[in-house]
Amino acid sequence: MASKRKTDPPSEKSHGYEFFGPPGAFAISFFLPILCYAFTFLCNDISGCPAPSLLHPSTLDFEQLKKEVGWPGFSGLITWNAVLGNFAYYLLSLALYAFLPAEEPEGTELRTGGRLKYRFNAWSSGIFILVILAAGTAVEGAEFPVWTFISDNYVGLLTTNILTSYALATYVYILSFTVQHPKDPSLRELAMGGHSGNILYDWFIGRELNPRITLPIFGEIDIKTWAEIRPGMLGWVILDLAFIMQQYRNFGKVTDSIILVTFAQAFYVFDCYYMEPAMLTTIDIISDGFGLMLAFGDLVWVPFTYSLQARYLATYPVELGIKGLVPIFAVQAVGYYIFRSVNNEKNRFRTNPDDPRVKHLKYIETASGSKLLITGWWGTARHINYLGDWFMSWSYVLPTAAAGYVIRNAATHPLDATSKDAVFFQNTYQKYVVPGEAKGWGMIVTYFFMVYFAVLLIHRERRDEEKCKKKYGKDWERYCELVPYRIIPYVY
Repeated sequence: MASKRKTDPPSEKSHGYEFFGPPGAFAISFFLPILCYAFTFLCNDISGCPAPSLLHPSTLDFEQLKKEVGWPGFSGLITWNAVLGNFAYYLLSLALYAFLPAEEPEGTELRTGGRLKYRFNAWSSGIFILVILAAGTAVEGAEFPVWTFISDNYVGLLTTNILTSYALATYVYILSFTVQHPKDPSLRELAMGGHSGNILYDWFIGRELNPRITLPIFGEIDIKTWAEIRPGMLGWVILDLAFIMQQYRNFGKVTDSIILVTFAQAFYVFDCYYMEPAMLTTIDIISDGFGLMLAFGDLVWVPFTYSLQARYLATYPVELGIKGLVPIFAVQAVGYYIFRSVNNEKNRFRTNPDDPRVKHLKYIETASGSKLLITGWWGTARHINYLGDWFMSWSYVLPTAAAGYVIRNAATHPLDATSKDAVFFQNTYQKYVVPGEAKGWGMIVTYFFMVYFAVLLIHRERRDEEKCKKKYGKDWERYCELVPYRIIPYVY
């Protein structure tokens, strides 16, 4: 029998469904957008967080609830202003991707052989956009049109990005049928788990591994890497900044809590930008296809749910003081230290095992030729990087404290207006915000990220384990004996 060459396409084996198959794909695809709207309307700057009617479910009246949340009707969920503004932002992002100087590394070797080239300049692109925003803010302050546009068109922007993610997922799904499977001369591949034959599932999970498009003027765009960290992640920071300006317009001040949240999240994003080539070793790029799962996650879920804390603080200004800032900042620092140290160790070992900083680490070599670390950070737990991620998520939610507020009018609630917790809106001295009976209930919204992130990381860890078992076989079993803990040493 002839020996199998390294460049031969792998045999197709049943990959199996993830996310509970088609039912799970349907639920995530069409219920997560509803959850985004729920967060937007039920925690609002009109009546409270949560809306007062929700605190009394036995007497819940939907007409009253609509008034409390400012329901605009289905036709009001999207506007031409939001569509055009969103399109302009995407166009700017594409222009910076195409025309700013860029690093052009090669990715990991594809299953069918060969390596794709990538174009990376997210750091300079992000800085360019923030400099423009800083200049506009320096001239016009919190009334800079970008900030007021976001506040005035928030719901429309959410809807536009949801529809964009659906359209993008549909486009790449149709495009995937032009891949010459199993070995395309243009180095195009189908994702191992993305061609099950079930239309809904493949549309959701992603049929093609690295879909690309060539646009006039802009040239070739790698859709997955562009969407992964550009419009959505920077959009997360821009939304945070818009909420800082909204807080200033509301109350004439900016609190330490919203500064801390925005700093922590912007630091995370720009650290990702600085280390952009490291993205090429992540599971998203190496093995996941690009479908609705990533399109919605990148363009909608990240910017609009990860910024919930800043959005909350824009309407209820929490003052932490030194006693509050120090421990929260310490949590952020510990989380970041773990996150960055772990990922640096992996990237250095993969790119140059002779690097003095990782040369001393011990490893086992698998039959496939891969090397698995059994000392250092990766010797303490098989997915220790996720622990740092989770710690950082705490610093995003803790500044909201025991979240929850109601918005009242001093003419109808004069007693609460004299409370030391009452904060008046500067544009109308009759309107004020106070914790009231909502105190604690708002944590369902503001602390959602920490709980969700824990579930996400555990799910990712399980997906990683499944893929590694299939890839390494008995070598993975041997590795698990040497490194028995999954994420938290001696606990899990």
